[in-house]
Amino acid sequence: MEGNVKYSVLVTGAHGFLGRYVAKTYGQAGFYVIGLGHGRWSASEAREWGVDEWHHADVDMDSLQRYASDVSIIIHCAGSGSVGFSLSNPMKDFERTVWTTHYVLEYIRTCSPKTRLLYPSSAAVYGSQEHLPLTTDMMLNPISPYGVHKNIVEELCDMYAKQYGVHVAVLRLFSVYGNGLKKQLLWDACSKLSQGINSFWGTGEETRDWVHVSDVARAFLITGEKASAQCPVVNVGTGKAVKIKDVLHILFEVYGAQVLPSFGGEINVGNPNHYVADVNDIMVWGWEPTVSLRQGIEDYVRWFQRDDDGGVCS
Repeated sequence: MEGNVKYSVLVTGAHGFLGRYVAKTYGQAGFYVIGLGHGRWSASEAREWGVDEWHHADVDMDSLQRYASDVSIIIHCAGSGSVGFSLSNPMKDFERTVWTTHYVLEYIRTCSPKTRLLYPSSAAVYGSQEHLPLTTDMMLNPISPYGVHKNIVEELCDMYAKQYGVHVAVLRLFSVYGNGLKKQLLWDACSKLSQGINSFWGTGEETRDWVHVSDVARAFLITGEKASAQCPVVNVGTGKAVKIKDVLHILFEVYGAQVLPSFGGEINVGNPNHYVADVNDIMVWGWEPTVSLRQGIEDYVRWFQRDDDGGVCS
């Protein structure tokens, strides 16, 4: 930021898992952070996560016109965040993902054309691919409603950028994890271990590209200057494919389990077997992951075992 000017940013979904870390990172960087979305926070709780103003409201034109005036950047973290939810609730997933983003784009177009938009898309847009690592110029092939809806949003972002000059950047996030995430593999594994269960879906040979949420939040901070009418798209991952069984072996060891994970061999509908990101583009922008997978898992297990519900989000 230039001089002593304190720029404002709006983080939608700031009460959620990703939104909290993004808000805190922007707050620590000196921005005035406005949060918008669902969830009840006291002013002190919001400030702990870098949020200077918290507004409990839907993300629509009325709330954007009321709370997003004069913000330099909107980071749109609100929306659906689960393949499983999209499979059982495809229409609600569409509303949460597509409609809210369309409101943000239309608000910028009509009311705040200098505001930049950063959008967290997903590796789910790639779907099943024959070649790895996944590069941003690949033909997209989503296989879940979640991936389809993220793809639609990417197309909307690209259209608003090129048709109306809205400055946008799209970040395709891979397997984001970290303290506070109360779903997905690490949460499922810790919850099972707390009940003496060690069985999991799949074969354990499936691979994912695990990236810590604090590193993802830094990616959004760096990308703020990169949003443009060209709508750049970058992957956010580590570039390393790690087998599910290897993740669980680390987690079981850190947890202190006396057993090993076992796998039932089922097929996980809606999720491809293998994912790994080509991260060259965002690394050229000056970003790189800093939290090792083992360190991130150790931190997560300690957080879970403290049974600290403060800051738990989905």
